[in-house]
Amino acid sequence: MDQCCEALSHFIPSFKGYDVTTSSFRVVSVIGAGAWGTALAHLLATKGLNIRLWAYEPEVVASIDAQRENTWYLRDVVLPNSIQAMNSLSDCIQGTDLIVLVVPSHTMAGMMTQLRPILKKPIPITIATKGIEEGTLRLMSQVVEDHLPDTWHTWLTVLSGPSFAAEVCRWKPTTILLAGKDFNLVNRLQQVFLTPQFRVYAGLDMIGAQLGGALKNVMAIAAGVVDGLDLGANARAALITRGLAEMIRLGRAMGADTSTFYGLSGLGDLVLTSTGTLSRNYQAGLQLAKGVDMATLRNSTRTVAEGINTSRAAMGLASQHKVDMPIVEGVYRVLFEGNNPRHIVSDLMARTAKSETESLLSDGMHTFTHSSHS
Repeated sequence: MDQCCEALSHFIPSFKGYDVTTSSFRVVSVIGAGAWGTALAHLLATKGLNIRLWAYEPEVVASIDAQRENTWYLRDVVLPNSIQAMNSLSDCIQGTDLIVLVVPSHTMAGMMTQLRPILKKPIPITIATKGIEEGTLRLMSQVVEDHLPDTWHTWLTVLSGPSFAAEVCRWKPTTILLAGKDFNLVNRLQQVFLTPQFRVYAGLDMIGAQLGGALKNVMAIAAGVVDGLDLGANARAALITRGLAEMIRLGRAMGADTSTFYGLSGLGDLVLTSTGTLSRNYQAGLQLAKGVDMATLRNSTRTVAEGINTSRAAMGLASQHKVDMPIVEGVYRVLFEGNNPRHIVSDLMARTAKSETESLLSDGMHTFTHSSHS
């Protein structure tokens, strides 16, 4: 990783019209006060920045104002006084130096519809949401770009990697990837987020970073199913390995850099989310293995298991790019077709034998065949 960043540092694209030095980022607007948005607000506030945290729910604002704690989404974390919670979007971004978007993926387009009229000039925007928009199959950066003039697109970056919000707030060592089209901007924003406990690596592959961050949630649901069915450590290791192969195949078809998937936003996030009990997606898989239906799953918590919606979007991308993704397909069939998780595992194990390297390096094109199991 360090060698990669050293090589990239020789590539210095232009970034004109804005003084993006570390000292220029004094006011940061975090849009989205879920667990991850609150954790990022907490992180940046401890660096002495003035943080405006926009929340959809008035109750979240009231909780932060009264108790200095987000009791809805991130309990037991004391929030610094430099975090100002608010419900007004226009007040939140007025005079800000940096916008960090952390809303659920299915609300990103609606958020940008509200933001665009009140954005008066280009401003750095970091996207920390992981997911793929259903229907359009757009990555989050593409959703944002479609609401902005073309000349603003180089102001976008994405933040992705293995990072449980609760651990970040407890100052557990965390490493993450910040990727963008303009490496000069990425390098300067890297310093904004960097702390001794929160190490930020820089990169240019926005597609790979986002695909890794989104697809690993689907694999985490599958990992939860594997553990919920008590299939053993061997099966979990196989699931993670073959899941990574699927992520790489789709990434290659979509123009991502394969090496990104071996880094923090790919393998790193995949391992964390597929093994960590704090993962909402892993917990969703555990519930599916117990026979909990999707309607119950969706209504059981305020927080969003992004892998549920992402599985459907990933199926669309796999079909669009003619890429074989049997694990994604299996998760989709359990979630949306009511298939029995045990039968899905049996189908995966009964697939035609093939070379490991062939299935990894090729696009693995085939037509999806749906099981008759229910």
